[in-house]
Amino acid sequence: MSSTQTPAQLGYRMPAEWEPHAATWLSWPRREGISFPDSFDDVLPTLREMVAALIESEPVCINVINGAHEAEARAVLDVLPQECVTYYEIPTNEPWCRDHGPIFLTRNADPKLAIVDWDYNAWGNKYPPFNLDEVVPTRVAEILKVPVFYPGMILEGGSIEVNGTGALLSSESCLLNKNRNPNLSREEIEKRLRDFLGVREILWLGDGIEGDDTDGHIDDLARFVSEIKVVTVVEENRDDANYQPLQDNLNRLSGFGLDIVILPMPKKIVREDLRLPASYANFYIANSCVLVPTFADPADEMALSILRDCFPSREVIGIDCRELIWGLGTFHCLTQQQPAI
Repeated sequence: MSSTQTPAQLGYRMPAEWEPHAATWLSWPRREGISFPDSFDDVLPTLREMVAALIESEPVCINVINGAHEAEARAVLDVLPQECVTYYEIPTNEPWCRDHGPIFLTRNADPKLAIVDWDYNAWGNKYPPFNLDEVVPTRVAEILKVPVFYPGMILEGGSIEVNGTGALLSSESCLLNKNRNPNLSREEIEKRLRDFLGVREILWLGDGIEGDDTDGHIDDLARFVSEIKVVTVVEENRDDANYQPLQDNLNRLSGFGLDIVILPMPKKIVREDLRLPASYANFYIANSCVLVPTFADPADEMALSILRDCFPSREVIGIDCRELIWGLGTFHCLTQQQPAI
């Protein structure tokens, strides 16, 4: 958008995830992609279960490469009602729409909806190529015919969490990592967050969980569940590598004046000598439901119960993510909400 004014100056803000959605956006995975090595078919039932839950709540928009890719997705999803599913030819490299997808903004004046297209480098140039993922937000903006803003800064959607009324949570280990924006200071990064997301207060946590290749996305650590309440994961086992970083994050959160709800962590999951970043914090809030990753773990029911208390008006649905987490992400990583206007 050719405006000298920032989105914040124009009255835009990033809504909280629990505010009403017009749709949920997904990017369908590619068999030749790198996210699910040797297990692509194993994740398809989980994706079907995710979409089945979402279409009970809101329309679902799915990015595909071409007609053949759409046919692959339909082969998985055609057992579901299709009236709430729309496919868009927006090619992607990988399926993590939270990180490469559009960040939507809203305001009261027309045009009410806008998109921020942050730069994208696949979590610090870890997984080239990412040229298709990098342009997804602008492609979505063209389809929806909405203004698009370009902050000129690398940021993934999973690295930020907002309460919709001016507060933003992030982690130093990710957003301040030199593999993202080596030429920007903390102050410059904070200014862009304020200017382009309409936030005022930026709350920094420290390190992420072991096995998280994003360098510590906030959506595995702490999530707003209301304007003043946050859930945060805590590891009870003092011998676990996650124990101290999560205690440190809890201590930081305690100083922010928020109501804090503790979520457990599942037991350590290791596959092919790699620790996987399993976290109950990677839930997704849809209009009428909350999708929660479960791991056939004793803590699953406790996590679901805690989140049911946080979302009494929504159905909290646990879906087994033992295969999906092999891609190092679950439901929040796969989804991107389009707010209703």
